[in-house]
Amino acid sequence: MPVTALHHFTIRCAPHELPPLLDFYTRVMRLTVGARPEIPAPGAWLYADGQPIVHLYAHLSTPDEPVEPVTGHVDHISFRAHGLAEMRAHLRAHGVAFAEAPIPGWAIHQLFLHDPRGLKIEMTFWMDQEDRQGGKGGTA
Repeated sequence: MPVTALHHFTIRCAPHELPPLLDFYTRVMRLTVGARPEIPAPGAWLYADGQPIVHLYAHLSTPDEPVEPVTGHVDHISFRAHGLAEMRAHLRAHGVAFAEAPIPGWAIHQLFLHDPRGLKIEMTFWMDQEDRQGGKGGTA
């Protein structure tokens, strides 16, 4: 049986990092807080199009299990998005710096930014006529 999609990713953080991460992913990335099972640690499940795609998990560290990342080397997480010009304006309005990367020969345009913990976020826009319009420039 083949893998068919990425279901979600989890960002583990210290409890004091949860509020700024929750703010970033809801205000800047426009995800919505949704239903979450009763898990003993603080956190949130963030939804896009009715699907829980980002899980925030505030790890309650102990001496035996510190909060430090232990799961490897993720370079970035990519979200599919639409409305490139609107997203540029939205990021600028929230003071979020970003870089742009059109993909030569493909109808794809990418924006790169970072969340409050430094995780690189890619936003991938499949370009249609509406998205091909609008100015570029990526610093807030």
